[in-house]
Amino acid sequence: MSTTQFVDVPGHRLECLRVAGSDGAPTLVFLHEGLGSATMWKDFPEQVARATGCPALVYSRPGYGRSSPAALPRTPDYMHVEASDVLPALLDRLGIDEPLLIGHSDGASIALLHAGSGTRPVRALVALAPHVFVENISVASITKARRTYETTDLRERLARYHRDVDAAFYGWNDIWLAPAFRHWNIEDCVSTIRCPLLLIQGHDDEYGTAAQLDSIEQRAHDKIVRLELADCAHSPHRDQPLATLAAIVDFVATTTL
Repeated sequence: MSTTQFVDVPGHRLECLRVAGSDGAPTLVFLHEGLGSATMWKDFPEQVARATGCPALVYSRPGYGRSSPAALPRTPDYMHVEASDVLPALLDRLGIDEPLLIGHSDGASIALLHAGSGTRPVRALVALAPHVFVENISVASITKARRTYETTDLRERLARYHRDVDAAFYGWNDIWLAPAFRHWNIEDCVSTIRCPLLLIQGHDDEYGTAAQLDSIEQRAHDKIVRLELADCAHSPHRDQPLATLAAIVDFVATTTL
C-alpha cells in the first residue's frame, strides 16, 4: 500500500507516493512519461516494490499530477533541469542515496541525464521506451496526439490525473513540436553513465524505434540488458506488464546483491 505526501523542494511542491520496503534495500525511484503523473503508474510501482522488497518513491514532476505548476513554455533543456535540479533536490530532501531509477519515455531520458551527470551515485537504471534524440516518428505521433487531445475525450481522461490538464498536455506537446527541439540530443550523456542499464522497448512503439536502444547500447560502459517486446507500444508496463515486471525484478536482483 502506498502513502501520499507533498514534499517541498526549492521552487516546487511535489506530489509523492511512498511504498515501504526492506531496510538496506535501494529505493526504486519512478519517473513518469511526458503526459504522466505519480498516479498514472497505477499499481505497477507497488508490484515492483513487493516483488523486489525495495522501497519505492513515485512522484509527479512540476506541472503534472497534483504537483505545483511548471514554468511554461518549456525550453529544450527542460529535461536537463529536471535531472540536475529537481530530482537531486527531492532525493536530498527525502534522504535517498544511490537510488535505482525506473523511468518511462521523458522520465527515462531524465534518468539517463541524471545518471550521466556523475554528480551522485546511481545503483542502476531501468529505461522504458527512452529517448536520446528526436525521431520523425516521435514528431508525427506527438502531432497526432495534439489532434486527438483537441477532438476526442483524451482531455477528459487525462484530467482525472492532472490538476491543470491543459498545462500538462501543452507544456509537453508544445516543446516537442518546437523547431528548436528537433536538435535535442543527449547521446553524449550516455557515455558517462557508470551503472547497469535495463532497456525495454516495444516493437510497436509509436513514439520511438529501437534506434534509441542501439544508440544507448553503443555508448554505455557498464552492463546492458536489452529487451524488445512484441505486441507492445510505448508503455511496456501497461502493454506487457508481466514481461516488464519479470525483467525488472530479475535486473534488480542482479544489481542489489
